[in-house]
Amino acid sequence: MAKRSRRSHSPAFKAKIALAALKGDKTLAELAQQYDVHPNQITDWKKQLQERVSEVFETGKST
Repeated sequence: MAKRSRRSHSPAFKAKIALAALKGDKTLAELAQQYDVHPNQITDWKKQLQERVSEVFETGKST
């Protein structure tokens, strides 16, 4: 079996898949097959989104 070369995904692509995973309409396996990525990668992106979502609402002002 040929080894797949390393791919790079855009932030928008990662966000789309992470949000789909959070939504829970499809299983990780279904999302992985649909978007041709490994389920562990989706889990990582989902975790990153959950950890950093509060940054979206930061205004940049320190109080």
